[in-house]
Amino acid sequence: MNVEMTMNICPIIHGDVQALIALWDTCGLIRQWNDPAADIERARAAPQTEIFILKDGNTLVASVMTGNDGHRGWLYYLAVAENRRHQGFGRKIIRHAEVWLHSQGVTKVELMIRPGNEEAKGFYEAMDYQMEPRLIMSRWLDRNAGHKATHKYKMLEVTTTYLQMRQQPKTASINPPSIGLPIALLRSEKPSVHFYRYLYNTIGEPWLWYERRALNDTSLAKIIKNPLVEIYILYAGGAPAGYAELDRRVTGEIEVAYFGLLPEYIGLGLGNWLLDCTINTAWHHEPNRLWIHTCTLDHPAALRLYQRAGFEPYKQKTGQIVDPRHSGVLGTRN
Repeated sequence: MNVEMTMNICPIIHGDVQALIALWDTCGLIRQWNDPAADIERARAAPQTEIFILKDGNTLVASVMTGNDGHRGWLYYLAVAENRRHQGFGRKIIRHAEVWLHSQGVTKVELMIRPGNEEAKGFYEAMDYQMEPRLIMSRWLDRNAGHKATHKYKMLEVTTTYLQMRQQPKTASINPPSIGLPIALLRSEKPSVHFYRYLYNTIGEPWLWYERRALNDTSLAKIIKNPLVEIYILYAGGAPAGYAELDRRVTGEIEVAYFGLLPEYIGLGLGNWLLDCTINTAWHHEPNRLWIHTCTLDHPAALRLYQRAGFEPYKQKTGQIVDPRHSGVLGTRN
């Protein structure tokens, strides 16, 4: 039988509600302050809103909530069962929602992605969705719901500084420091998720790195095994001492996505040398620009280090994030 013949996209009915909630829960879409049953009930009652589900036979494998606010269309609750991902179901149900929105007179569709959800960002980019410079603001109209959100998670105010360089520095390369141990810098070709998590978690924990911790193993492997993502491991005496990650997935530019040392190797001069090697390696690809960002959660000397290396600040923004120490992200493996 043709597999496509068993596929069925349709609006949700009452008998599908519990299966849909279970799918959302499995995909990590439910928040304490959002009652999924109430969200479904409101969506089903509103004529300008619809929840589409995709079934393979009698099994619910994907969903999306979509609606028209009178000006734009919006997408929420895109979910695909974990064992059915990378089979085109997400793309199929999104395109169905877009057709429905267009039939309602909608000319543009928008959505929101939480920070750190690189898998979702990549998925929508592959479907021709574009990043737009918008600031999202909110206000709780239901004090009880707002109380749940703000008291469950502690918020941190963070200032992020973005820096770039448009040409390779003309200064001489830095000599490796003498620390009493042989030093080597090697590219890790398709590193294992376990080894990468060891580096990321150990190096990043003092500075509250959380984005990669929030990814499951499949999503993380997709990034770190991409040939356009280069991971260079610094070894001291044969033991890992730090790493730098170059992201070349955007044509014409390279991001120093991650850079850091294990705690016991900080203060030995290795950071200057590792950054210098990273910059020189990046410029061998002849990008239009090389960029990096740091924030007020990072090592206090990080910003000065990057500026001394030749990076120049070009943008700064301040906002709030959920404290990873209180959200269950730090100290866990997904």
